[in-house]
Parts: sequence; C-alpha cells; structure tokens
Amino acid sequence: MSFEFFSVTDTGRARTNNEDSVAVDEQAGLAVLADGMGGYNAGEVASGMATAFIKSELGRWLTEASINATDTDVRRAMDICVDNANRAIFNAANSNPQYAGMGTTLVAAVFREGRLLMGHIGDSRGYRWRQGKLQQITRDHSLLQEQIDAGLITPEQAAFSANKNLVTRAVGVEDTVLLETHLHDVLPGDMFLMCSDGLSDMLDDERIASVLRLHDSLPEAGAALVAAANDAGGKDNIAVVLARALGTTSPTRSWWPFRR
Repeated sequence: MSFEFFSVTDTGRARTNNEDSVAVDEQAGLAVLADGMGGYNAGEVASGMATAFIKSELGRWLTEASINATDTDVRRAMDICVDNANRAIFNAANSNPQYAGMGTTLVAAVFREGRLLMGHIGDSRGYRWRQGKLQQITRDHSLLQEQIDAGLITPEQAAFSANKNLVTRAVGVEDTVLLETHLHDVLPGDMFLMCSDGLSDMLDDERIASVLRLHDSLPEAGAALVAAANDAGGKDNIAVVLARALGTTSPTRSWWPFRR
C-alpha cells in the first residue's frame, strides 16, 4: 500500500504571524501537524520545534526499523519522540524569558500497510474520509470537550462557546505530557485529514465533507479547505495535511509543506 500526501499552512485573515507548522516524511510514512501558543513568536517556535524534532527523530527511526517493527514498537517510538520533543520545548521555555509559557498542540500520524497509528495532544484534529463519509478519529483535549462529555453543553452550543481555545493538554507546557494514540484500519482510497483549529473552528464537519466531496486531487482539496476557512472569517492560522491510501500498485506522489 502506498500513500500520497499534501500539506499547507496559511496565516488566515486576522493574524500577521503563523504559529501553525506541518512536516511530512514520505519515505517513513509520517505526517506531523502542530498549532503553537505563546506570546511574541513563542508559539511559532514551539510548533516548529515539535514538527522538526518529530520528523527528524521519528522519521529516522521508522526508516531504519522498516517493516520489521510491530505496531507496539511504533507506538513506543512515537511516545519516546514526543516525550523528547516535549522536554526540549519545556526546557527552552524555562531557559528563555521570551518563550515563557509557550506550547503547542500536536497530531502525529504513521501510515503503515493497511493501518494507521495516529497520536494527538490538544485540539488539533484527525479525520477519516471513506466512501463519501467524514469521521473525526481524534477527540479534543479541551475544556469544551470535557463540558460536552459531562453533558453541561451540547455540541451545537459548543460552536458558540467562549471557551473554544482552552486546551487541557499541550506539548511543552509541563515536563511530561501524554500522547493519546489509536490504531485505525486503512483501505485503498481512504483519505485522512489532519488540521489545526483554524480549520475546524471555521468549518463544521458537514462543510468540510462538502469541500472534500468536490475535489479528488489532494492539492485542490487542501487549497479549497483553506479558502473555505478564510471565506468563513479566517480568524486563526490554518494548517492542513491530507494523506490518501493508493493501494499496492499506484505510484506515490508527494506535495511538500509550503506557506502562502
């Protein structure tokens, strides 16, 4: 099974700097997305550190381990690399006053033969698009999600909540952090979307699905998602990673991250 990738970040319409970061290692089947937080340019530093570190360290391990690694091995490698990235960001935040309090959300995906290991921290999301249906396959680590789970508010009320951006877990904020990782099956033709809340806050699932339904090409779909988020207000930076399973005989193509 081979995979094609596309990734993009955009500053949006309300901000002048971009604290979202993406990285893809096609050979390793690895995609990483992060949405930074913090004053000055600290959020940009945190997200850039997270994606660069995980792409380098986990990508190298995946390439060397190849198909001999079990899913348990991969999960452990993901945990170790995220823990190391967390400590690097935490130490940088505590040694440089300019970076005090910085942190980042994270989604990291490892694509394997017929399956996907996706880990996340915070409210950046992962979705699966299969046979015309969109399903969110991550669950936000956020105050808003906890309120929904507790029955305090409905998902419809959550769309208008003032607590949208309060995450309960982030990389680099404390000296340890837990990566929540799940194993998913992958069928030829499946497409996976990873995104920051700059997309998911602007577009509900129905709107995201309608955009994906109109575009078969990953670059076209990615560009259309960014444009739709900006048309809806573009209140935050927008990051998108798309990956599609091509089956066993299709050639792999890749479009690397760029900033608009």
